[in-house]
Amino acid sequence: MNNKPQEPPLPVEMHETVRQIIISALEESPRSSKELSSRAGIPEKQVYGHLEHIRKTAAATQRRLIVTPAECKKCGFVFRKRERFKKPGRCPVCRGESIQEPLYSIKKQSTD
Repeated sequence: MNNKPQEPPLPVEMHETVRQIIISALEESPRSSKELSSRAGIPEKQVYGHLEHIRKTAAATQRRLIVTPAECKKCGFVFRKRERFKKPGRCPVCRGESIQEPLYSIKKQSTD
């Protein structure tokens, strides 16, 4: 029997915030929410909340969050008018559930 009290785990030392990590990943290349969650070390559900804030931050710094829409793998329907960041559950056309995830990236806005 080991009655020795356990030491609390030490937090991982981070030099960047979660949003800074996500922003730098989005500036490199288009990424899915799964890729962003593994890169930032957070659950995928939390990525969507961060993306909302990143959209506002990007707009204030002359950049734009680009969303490549999700697409049904079965019939090819593209979810162009979708406002939410989360992957859709099923296709409204064929009711298929095999859907390609949306991709996110950040681009600088042209000053024209």
